[in-house]
Amino acid sequence: MPRVLVIDDDRELTGMLADYLEPEGFVVDVAHTGEEGLAQALSGGYGLIVLDVMLPQMSGFDLLRRLRTQSDRPVIMLTARGQEIDRVVGLELGADDYLSKPFSARELLARMHAILRRSGHDHNAALLIVGDVVMDVAARTVRRGGTLVDLTSQEFDVLRALLAAAGEVVSRDQLFGDVLHRDYSPFDRSIDNHVSSLRKKLGSHVGDVERIKAIRNTGYLYARTSRQSHG
Repeated sequence: MPRVLVIDDDRELTGMLADYLEPEGFVVDVAHTGEEGLAQALSGGYGLIVLDVMLPQMSGFDLLRRLRTQSDRPVIMLTARGQEIDRVVGLELGADDYLSKPFSARELLARMHAILRRSGHDHNAALLIVGDVVMDVAARTVRRGGTLVDLTSQEFDVLRALLAAAGEVVSRDQLFGDVLHRDYSPFDRSIDNHVSSLRKKLGSHVGDVERIKAIRNTGYLYARTSRQSHG
């Protein structure tokens, strides 16, 4: 399921959005300050970020500016002011869309789906294509350079999480929860073993780039070369 991070200090609004979006198939996390939101956004694994302009500790503009130095995750900005200059600044900083408060949750949902399809971050896409790897999510098959790669079920799920977030770090906590359905333990090497197997089956490098890079004390990053997703 697509994971969405909503960053807004209005707790009533974030609760309402979570209640609306989760039955629509999204996993919703929330943050209520700029610092907290930035830390969560940089942890990786989100398909889309909904970001308010007016935040305590750090404005949405400053958060987006810092986020864009490390991540290209789609962002929809929210503002209560609705001024044209705010929209222009947000888009120039790298926002993908803009909604003025008050807005309907239904309109937000429609824009989220449109952005996820357009950006290729839709986790429900039929195909995930990253460099020489093509994953058919529905058929649960993987091909590298046109050749079918035999993967176990858990190897497939690990690879899917990494491909969906290609170019960004996927934490061990997320992999343990999404793939193994249990909490991360530093003594449990299951995910590390799956990644090691994936490296052997897919090849350790894509050209001169390490295919799956271990990020110390954090998780793994799948090299982002060229990627497309098709629904």
